[in-house]
Amino acid sequence: MFSIQDIQLRCQIGKIKWSLHASERLRKRNISTEDILHCLMHGEIIEEYPDYWLNPAALVFGCKVNGQIIHVVVGMDDFVHIVTAYYPNLEKFEADLKTRRRS
Repeated sequence: MFSIQDIQLRCQIGKIKWSLHASERLRKRNISTEDILHCLMHGEIIEEYPDYWLNPAALVFGCKVNGQIIHVVVGMDDFVHIVTAYYPNLEKFEADLKTRRRS
């Protein structure tokens, strides 16, 4: 797998790819590219998906520039692939918004 530092390094040198799906979701959810970069540069990996269909992926917990908590799903190879981003909720996560609720 990869670390948050691996993500941050690629972001710093501009090795980021935005999927069409991610771009559409971000626009609908009022999450800017600056918000995504802020989350990735200051956030933490809370889940890993080593067998994700495209490449290994992870869920990053962080916040927008204004401090609002978001989750960003990224895939990783030579680039950081922005898959999607969303506002976590208490239906799926515990009060810390990091721990997934067990069903």
